[in-house]
Amino acid sequence: MRKLPALLPSIAHFPLRSQYPHNPNAASPIPRSFVSLPPPEIVEPFCNLSDVVSSPQPSPWINQILNLLDGSPSMESNLDSFCRQFLITLSPSFVSHTLRSLTNPLTATRFFDWAATQPRYSHTLDCYVSLIRALLSHSPDPATFRRAFADLLRQRLPMTLSAANSLINSLAAAGFVEELLLVWRAMKEANLQPSLFTYNSLLNALANAAMVNSAERVFAAMKEGAMKPDVVTYNTLIKGYCKVGQTHKALKALREMEVENVGPDEATYMTLVQACYNEGDVDCCLRLYNEIEDKGLEVPPHTYSLVICGLCKKGKIVEGCALFENMIRKGCRANKAVYTAIIDCNAKSGNLDEAMRFFERMKGDGIEPDEVTYGAVVNGLCKSGRVEEALGYFEFCKGNGVAVNAVLYSSLIDGLGKAGRVDEAERLFEEMGVEGCPQDSYCYNALIDGLCKCGRIDEALVLFKRMEREGCEQTVYTFTILIGELFKEHRNEEALKLWDVMIDKGVTPNVACFRALSTGLCLSGKVARACKVLDELAPMGIVLETAYEDMITVLCKAGRVKEACKLADGIVDRGREIPGKVRTVLINALRKAGNADLAIKLMHSKIGIGYDRMRSVKKRVKFQTLVDC
Repeated sequence: MRKLPALLPSIAHFPLRSQYPHNPNAASPIPRSFVSLPPPEIVEPFCNLSDVVSSPQPSPWINQILNLLDGSPSMESNLDSFCRQFLITLSPSFVSHTLRSLTNPLTATRFFDWAATQPRYSHTLDCYVSLIRALLSHSPDPATFRRAFADLLRQRLPMTLSAANSLINSLAAAGFVEELLLVWRAMKEANLQPSLFTYNSLLNALANAAMVNSAERVFAAMKEGAMKPDVVTYNTLIKGYCKVGQTHKALKALREMEVENVGPDEATYMTLVQACYNEGDVDCCLRLYNEIEDKGLEVPPHTYSLVICGLCKKGKIVEGCALFENMIRKGCRANKAVYTAIIDCNAKSGNLDEAMRFFERMKGDGIEPDEVTYGAVVNGLCKSGRVEEALGYFEFCKGNGVAVNAVLYSSLIDGLGKAGRVDEAERLFEEMGVEGCPQDSYCYNALIDGLCKCGRIDEALVLFKRMEREGCEQTVYTFTILIGELFKEHRNEEALKLWDVMIDKGVTPNVACFRALSTGLCLSGKVARACKVLDELAPMGIVLETAYEDMITVLCKAGRVKEACKLADGIVDRGREIPGKVRTVLINALRKAGNADLAIKLMHSKIGIGYDRMRSVKKRVKFQTLVDC
């Protein structure tokens, strides 16, 4: 079959009448019969060859027009010349089909605008839909898209189900929820019944935009209507719940799926496991994993990773390793994150040999350790006192292109400090700055702790001031180290001033920090001062549950039972604790301090819980009587 362009070579060389100024008396340069050309042919995207082949064949004009859509400055004039040369006009169907083939949004917009300039032509709804799809498919420019969408609305073209579905799908994928809802309203006005695909696309857009309340209303409308939710619908709703942190609703939707006989799939469980992992609910992750196994579904590799990593984070190394071996038996290959989590958990649990076994196994599986893995190994070695081995891995990382991060440095600084090798720790700390590695609070704290353990408190205080000067956050752990060490050096007033600095900076004291303060005050005979500090914390919303217990324990260990009993009586008088709990605390403190006789005497007495009657007045038997007898 001959191509149409080849049949019209001669006409192109004759100028049209419109190319000359209108003058009825002027002589025509060409015969009148040549001027009266036939009207342009309207070309469609497919040729009607039903008598030859069963399926429609693409028009030969398609590729030729596409070749002209090169985005050049002369693109529109080239299209004009081509259409004039071959006496053709592109139909709306042709324009719509061509727009779906374009990947450049700017070129698509220019072609769309040019098409509207053709004689006796107007865009159809499909043209606008194709343009919007082209604009939204590749990093859309919101301004350009919204102009095209506003133009579509102005045309008031009757909405069709196929156009609505296409628009909703494109708008949902791009996240233009407001425009999507306008299309949804246009469907309702045109009495178009949404399909399951339409509902799911709308739900997906609402879920991605975190508009969960709107998604719930759409979901409820589905359940009440003829279009029942499927697994994609439920998965989309569950994704929306998880996105806004409503995991309990997502889990409820999972149970509803079972009631409605909609079988959850791997994607359902994967979304829920990820949400539970993000919330730190490892037990729920494990339950969901067991459900996947019980239902005979394939466990996604990422699910294994999340559950194993979650178990390891919670210190449940036995369960984590058991799940790891089950994963390997099922033919699922472990990834770097899983190996690193198991290595780290074993190292922190004191099972360094097991951690190193997994480290070698990881390399044997062809998985190259990264800086996080080496950080876990170095940290474990330092915690176990194997600093030389840790230094060896550190040098290996530096020499083999593995990024040396703050975790590696802080682990080594801490390990060297605890080993009494503070000078080497200081050299590493300064090396960090030279190498461009940020000296974070962990590194500062590790070095400050090492200096304090070696009795170099003044150097530690200098580093503390440098920390502030360089804008590094001073954490509660920083203050805890220094306050505890200052009290050990009997520099009580400096310790108390440092406590006040911490409160003024808005750093919230924890149990360990107050224990350092109260221990120092109690051992220096200032129990009342410790109680006063504790009272000052209450209006700030800081409640330290074990504070009094720690103070009683410290006093008993120091042999100051009388002061411990006085403190216990004060606790009861203030109504801070029920007498029975205070009594138990004091008995345990006396027992741990080796003062078993007093502990037994207290246990068999009415002290703290019984009453003595003085005439008509009942008075509780005070703890003070324990040492007065």
